[in-house]
Amino acid sequence: MKRYSFLVLMLLLSIASFAQKKVQTYYLWQEKAAPTSNGITAAEVDKGPYVENVTNPMLTVYLPEKPNGLAVLACPGGSYLQVWQGTEGHNLAEWYNDQGIVYAVLKYRLPNGHKEVPLDDVHRAMEIMKSHQAEYGFTKLGIQGCSAGGHLASTAATHYTSAANRPDFQILFYPVISFDPAYTHMLSREDLIGKDAPQFDVDLYSNERQVTADTPPAFIMASSDDGLVPVRNSVEYYNALVAHNVPVSMHLYPTGGHGWCGNTNFPYRKMWMDELKCWLEKQN
Repeated sequence: MKRYSFLVLMLLLSIASFAQKKVQTYYLWQEKAAPTSNGITAAEVDKGPYVENVTNPMLTVYLPEKPNGLAVLACPGGSYLQVWQGTEGHNLAEWYNDQGIVYAVLKYRLPNGHKEVPLDDVHRAMEIMKSHQAEYGFTKLGIQGCSAGGHLASTAATHYTSAANRPDFQILFYPVISFDPAYTHMLSREDLIGKDAPQFDVDLYSNERQVTADTPPAFIMASSDDGLVPVRNSVEYYNALVAHNVPVSMHLYPTGGHGWCGNTNFPYRKMWMDELKCWLEKQN
């Protein structure tokens, strides 16, 4: 409980630091109906670091004072059961804005047996972002994801349906990539496609199998000792990208486990931030 109270305080302080900066919020399906409902009828519950029962998805956009032409859409993790937007979303807003990058956090709907729902929300969020492209000052829009959010981000990068919803690049923190039972995160798999999913869905949502030569460039980070999402997810995705000649930069840290995106005590925090900052400069 004390840990959650501290995280809530840090989130509030982070958001407060933007009091003098421009922040825009959008409800994804306010102007048009969502193509599919997730069927959740329970009330949405905001626990501070994470949200449960998401039925009214929202996009929060943090605008830098001097945009540099890049934008990032972040998909927090949570095993497709929660959305950890506090520690894998809003916490990086200032860091991105300080580089001149437009940064958006997506509170997406949870699937609840409707596997297409999270990606529908990503596509809608990209549509909203691109409708403000000239106003916000960016020309490239990338996708970011942590853990199960990394699966959603890599799904967006490999299951796009047109140039309009193809990300220009992808940033993945300790991602779930594959639904292969040998090394998947089973809870994420079951929450998205079900416990008795047909092999077709297992293959379809094993994103290392969906890479093509047109898959956008990737920056991947993970820890070798991740006991929740095996690092093999990142390695298999890296190998698939290399096999298709897609530019990819992968950074594996010897320790750190899982879920360190918002951990200021992560021993390689400065290293990943410096490496990602350098890579983003090259994307521009």
